[in-house]
Amino acid sequence: MSAGHRTFPRNLAAAGVLLLSATTAAVLLPTAAFAAEPESITTHSGATTEQERSRIDAYWTPTRMKLAGALVPEATPVPADDNTPDDPRPLPPNTLDPGAVWTHGGAVNESVGRLFFTFSDGYDGSCTATVVNSANRSTIITAAHCLRGVGAPASDKTWSHNLYFVPGYRNGTKPLGGFSIKNVATSSRWDADPGKTTSSDVAVAGYDTGILVANRSAQGRRIADVTGSQRIAFTKPVKDEFIHTFGYPKDQLNDPSAKYNGSRMIHCAGPAQPGPKAPLLWGEPCDMSHGASGGPHLAQFDTRTGVGTVVGVTTTSDDLAGGQANTLYATRLGDSAHQLYNWAQTRSA
Repeated sequence: MSAGHRTFPRNLAAAGVLLLSATTAAVLLPTAAFAAEPESITTHSGATTEQERSRIDAYWTPTRMKLAGALVPEATPVPADDNTPDDPRPLPPNTLDPGAVWTHGGAVNESVGRLFFTFSDGYDGSCTATVVNSANRSTIITAAHCLRGVGAPASDKTWSHNLYFVPGYRNGTKPLGGFSIKNVATSSRWDADPGKTTSSDVAVAGYDTGILVANRSAQGRRIADVTGSQRIAFTKPVKDEFIHTFGYPKDQLNDPSAKYNGSRMIHCAGPAQPGPKAPLLWGEPCDMSHGASGGPHLAQFDTRTGVGTVVGVTTTSDDLAGGQANTLYATRLGDSAHQLYNWAQTRSA
């Protein structure tokens, strides 16, 4: 396959956000079908040996991380660093933010990071992920579509490979090191026949949550002991609740006129609203897209400490969910996500 003609595996958007178009009827029909089928947890093993952990750590060089998500990495210039000055002053509470580099520090700078992976076609991509409170101090949450596409879980082509989480990623560096992934899990809804069900079908039905268990650091430390963690809750959404969202969008890799290149973490904040075409997804005003997938939607976020409660993970934009332009929608965490979380925190790192 030539670099200019690329097939995306299983409807995964290479840059890390589901930006799939479909009519409302076509998107919402599978929801009722899912309700009639029992749901379980589908798990997959990652790096389980020291040799594999070392290989993955070496694989993710600064240049490879900077170009993750480029459609033609061989011909894509390495993006310039973003040296926006940090601002130690806390952002005033409930300040609307449609999208800007997060410069205010706090715990979110360490517990949120960029999640890298390789597609089955050999190209690299990235999403966003968050370390959350857990009994094993090794649990990370992201979007399921960052981990796999729809299809038989026994097929290796269904899953992303070389999973690697870099907390606090900034300009191609690993400020707190990098963590390979031992285990991942998604809802069994992703096991669906891809000839009948698409990734967008599963997402708008509310099943786009993925859970990861991180390996320990090279020094033997659990990830939460290195990065800290965010609270997590599985509650019903509240209209107009003020939500803060973080992510690593990188559209500029493939569109020079785009705003973000993945070098820094971006922040948005605003009142939550349900998606008109996907009412199980809730979004806030935000100009992030590709690469922000899996990023946390935080309620009760304290702008002084950088700590909040993860209540959802970024799934898509207004292209799929409807609503106002530049709205970023989350899969809100409910019973399905709670099952995944309970499974993950019982795994040893």
